[in-house]
Amino acid sequence: MGERPSAPAWRRIIPKPLRLYQQVAEQIARRIAEGIYPLGKRLPAERELAVEHAVSRPTIREAIIALEMEGLVEVRLGAGVFAVTRPQSNRAKLDLDVGAFELTEARFLFEGEVAGLAARVVTDEQLAEIDALLGQMELAVEAGDNEGAEQIDREFHLAIAQVTRNSVMIAMVDYFWEVRNRSPQCLRIFGKSRDKGTMPGVDEHRAVLEAMRKRDSAAARSAMRAHLTKVLDSLLEATETEELERVKAMLHERRRRVDKLAS
Repeated sequence: MGERPSAPAWRRIIPKPLRLYQQVAEQIARRIAEGIYPLGKRLPAERELAVEHAVSRPTIREAIIALEMEGLVEVRLGAGVFAVTRPQSNRAKLDLDVGAFELTEARFLFEGEVAGLAARVVTDEQLAEIDALLGQMELAVEAGDNEGAEQIDREFHLAIAQVTRNSVMIAMVDYFWEVRNRSPQCLRIFGKSRDKGTMPGVDEHRAVLEAMRKRDSAAARSAMRAHLTKVLDSLLEATETEELERVKAMLHERRRRVDKLAS
């Protein structure tokens, strides 16, 4: 057999396009370099950055985390995000692969359909196997074994994909988890969620199983999407920085004033 042909010349020449959060991170880094965001000073609020760059707040959060990983900004709880290092002129472009939010959004769309198809063709034996996985997940969650629970979580989603007997669906679900476990950006954001005490929701997974047990395709699709919506919510909660802390500080100050007036 001959050697595997190399990629076409045009594919080697054309640079890989930056993802949206990477584009925003580059724009913020450029403003730090130009002194628009001075070192030691707080960056604009998350909401302002989202409006300024015409992107969602989750995209801003992924951009900030990317810059934090590069050491250009520092997230200070209760204070905000501060520029701490000016990027070097010869610095490499950010390439932190897929972000956790865009990964989960893709899973929301794709795995909902996987669950819907699986509900139509699942066997009683396969239902028993998935039920057993949920039992293991419940034990891991009760024991506080986050690593073990996440591994079973992966096996649960793969088991549903395998029910479809569609090799592309199985490969895609497996790929989603590979990205989650290999992308530095995903690892950082899911790590923040884990640090907040987030663990796989057994009840959310069981709702998917029960819909499949009833062979209800629409309910299985809906349950899977509800589960992944909860995952997105947990990521949003875990990455709240300036806005949440500012509101907490404001409420605390108001409460202090009210208590002072009442005394």
